[in-house]
Amino acid sequence: MAEVTLATLAVSQTADVLVRAVARELAAAGIETPRVDAEILVAHAAGVSRGDLQHAALLGRPVLADQDQVDRLRSLATSRAERLPLQHLTGTAPFRHVELEVGPGVFVPRPETEVVAQVAVDEALRVVAERGSVVVVDLCTGSGAIAVAIAQEVPQAQVHAVELDAAAHAWALRNVDRLAPGVTLVRGDARTALTALDGRCDVVVSNPPYVPTGAVPKDREVAEHDPAVALYGLGADGLEVPRGVTRAAARLLVPGGLYVMEHAEVQDAGARQMVDATGDFEGIHTRPDLTGRPRMVVARRSSARIVEDSSS
Repeated sequence: MAEVTLATLAVSQTADVLVRAVARELAAAGIETPRVDAEILVAHAAGVSRGDLQHAALLGRPVLADQDQVDRLRSLATSRAERLPLQHLTGTAPFRHVELEVGPGVFVPRPETEVVAQVAVDEALRVVAERGSVVVVDLCTGSGAIAVAIAQEVPQAQVHAVELDAAAHAWALRNVDRLAPGVTLVRGDARTALTALDGRCDVVVSNPPYVPTGAVPKDREVAEHDPAVALYGLGADGLEVPRGVTRAAARLLVPGGLYVMEHAEVQDAGARQMVDATGDFEGIHTRPDLTGRPRMVVARRSSARIVEDSSS
């Protein structure tokens, strides 16, 4: 029997045959997770869940209803082989317990950022247990991923999110309206926004742009499709924007408030030095992502500078 290709996809073929054909095409194009991506694309084309697709594959059943779905699958698979982001093709991106709407013009949230969000969630829950409420700020929110996750997982939280870029803000607004309407979303500069909350926030979390100027992300999906404004942190070390975000965190946080910021795995020492240089934080340390790579700096707002300022 001839091997099924994208050109010979048909309605009558079983789910497993379709997935294997798409996976072969994606593997040949260098996609790192061809089987997973193939399952997601076939399910999306067929309008079924990935679980239902896997069930149909086990039973040897077809899942495509008509030629339009066949054509749709062929187009999706071809686009993914050309390294268009999977999330742009499906229009959604999973993040912790939610499905975010994403597309061109917004940074696609990554699994490593889920760990950054976890640190913020844990601290928010701790504060709620002590006081009954908590104020959390997400700077450079992008799609709204971290803000939405915190709002859903810590219902007692008062969550504020800031995004400057118009396209990203539009995506964040869609996600906030649909998933966490209690979040206060502001379009503005993360370095200067929310002055009314100065000294009142318990947690400030951020996944800012941090790629150094001149560096090119190794993944084509990132380099060619994520917006530059969400990638490049400016300056030779990529930490110019993060420096402004860190100063904003110092301004916003209460004494003892927690700051957590994502960075590249090669920036751990630079990120710690950046936070230390403000003179406003203590307990500065690096935490790993799920693979053990150093991917976030965590610190607490010290009270020393507040005392000095009030006595001057």
